[in-house]
Amino acid sequence: MNYSENQGNMYLWTMKPSINLPIENFDYHLPDQSIAYTPASNRSDSKLLVWNKEITAESTYNNITHFIPEKAALYFNNSKVIAARIYFQKTNNAFIEIFCLEPSKHYQPISMAMQTTQKVEWICLVGGAKKWKEDFLEKEFEIITPLKNGKDKLASKNNKSVAIKVRAKKIKSFEGKFLIEFSWNNDTVCFSEIIEHIGNIPLPPYIQRDTTEEDKERYQTTYAKQEGSVAAPTAGLHFNDTIFEALAQKKCTTNFICLHVGAGTFMPVKTEDITDHEMHAEVFEIKTTTLNHLIEIAKQKEINPAAYTPVIAVGTTTLRTLETLYWLGVKLINKPSLQKNKDLHLMQWDAYDTNYKSNNVTSHETITVKAALSKLLNWMQSHQMNQLITSTQLMIIPGYSFKIANGLVTNFHQPKSTLLLIIAAITGTDWKTIYQHAIDNQYRFLSYGDGCFFTINN
Repeated sequence: MNYSENQGNMYLWTMKPSINLPIENFDYHLPDQSIAYTPASNRSDSKLLVWNKEITAESTYNNITHFIPEKAALYFNNSKVIAARIYFQKTNNAFIEIFCLEPSKHYQPISMAMQTTQKVEWICLVGGAKKWKEDFLEKEFEIITPLKNGKDKLASKNNKSVAIKVRAKKIKSFEGKFLIEFSWNNDTVCFSEIIEHIGNIPLPPYIQRDTTEEDKERYQTTYAKQEGSVAAPTAGLHFNDTIFEALAQKKCTTNFICLHVGAGTFMPVKTEDITDHEMHAEVFEIKTTTLNHLIEIAKQKEINPAAYTPVIAVGTTTLRTLETLYWLGVKLINKPSLQKNKDLHLMQWDAYDTNYKSNNVTSHETITVKAALSKLLNWMQSHQMNQLITSTQLMIIPGYSFKIANGLVTNFHQPKSTLLLIIAAITGTDWKTIYQHAIDNQYRFLSYGDGCFFTINN
């Protein structure tokens, strides 16, 4: 058993499952004509495939509420995609591309980095890094001041146009990435406003074209709120006000969590065996009110399993966040030493750790959802937290036992991806039939494509 110590006095379970899962088993041929390079004319016009142990229906998102149970609890990811791609032009007219991945540890949470003025550090990818010989790169633009809440106050007679000069400086490089310091000459302007003016929304790497005005609207959910993602939580792109109104008529609740989607979401599994792949970590935020809601649902299910409230995750990011909450509670139950720690993270293989079944710890098979979530809530309250901001590396693979989610709304995913592994964990080998059916029937794949509603039979 492989353990790793010691991050802030945490004891981290890092043992990978002792199973053989070749990534080749999760490959398929995706024709170029099946990839959606642009969004559908209307969000809800995208096609919808419904699966519950078999393909049970085919429709569009306009009719998704026909398939969602009455009084279901839907959870959405309200993270907002930031204009993370910035181009700086050198004196010789060559361009350097800086792709902001995440703020440095000194500027956490992400909301702090976005609201920082004058100077901030981000971990970035740099296109054309070898051509960057200067001490710093510089970009100038004009902005209307004063500003309020990130928007121009155009109605004020006191507004004036001022020049903002932004500098980018390399601090250090590591593992193919760079720590970049951005600085600018106006302390009334925050970084969120800077990139809003000079940055571009980063489209998925397989979409090899410039960002358009349409992308600025459509590669963002209608309910996006908290800035921080560098890729859209794409399952939510199909939802509009009409769908939310229809959900309300079915007495469904709409709830929001926030997981900031990282560039790692596009990273294919390159190892021969899935268990050798290093899953990327992503930051998420959860409020105590959300935990209380989930605990209440778990209580109802214990009292009357036949009349429980289904929990439906809209998107794989939402699914991973919800499932992570259970495992964080399990960690707190089995490692009392974590109680005093203000940091709590889920490592890649925590959910598969056989140590839960030995060494005087409680097997997760006997820890109820209510018990685990209640433990996490008590831990937050003991640290006077109304909101938990932490990260998860949870990797959901075939054989995973779902604890909280009863359904998943999601798009069609790339071959050999960790997202496709989630679909295989839900459907078993049926994913091959589902995906081939979708290809044969002209469904559109990937971020701007069509989607599925899966029932999780847990």
